[in-house]
Amino acid sequence: MTRIESKKVQVNCSQAECFEFLTDMNNYELLLPKKNISDWSSDSKICSFKIQKTYKLVLEYISDTPTSQINIKSGGKSPFSFLLDVNLVEKDGTTEAQLVCDADINPFLKMMVQKPLNNLFDYMAERIAVVKGGASA
Repeated sequence: MTRIESKKVQVNCSQAECFEFLTDMNNYELLLPKKNISDWSSDSKICSFKIQKTYKLVLEYISDTPTSQINIKSGGKSPFSFLLDVNLVEKDGTTEAQLVCDADINPFLKMMVQKPLNNLFDYMAERIAVVKGGASA
């Protein structure tokens, strides 16, 4: 299992507001790099997209711990299975957010995708801060 952790960012909104935004998979389009994403599709519980016109990723909401964690898993058409947790911690009226991914990637694929996935999750964390009105820390 490969663990990929995004940087932690400070989001200038309440933990509850951030949680509500991130439990709707339609909002994840706002967190992805538009120039690298195509074929976006979503509803409130699942989203799918192609990364750089290569492979398709499917993110499926599975559960949450109210206001502190959102649990997402890879959908059936993803090239590898993974669990993605979005962790939210209240800090002095703001929220600290971090994405943590545990991926089942074979060693060959790991060499190709670990850095791009790390960059993607860092970008998504930064976008949470931007979209919800804050700056990354």
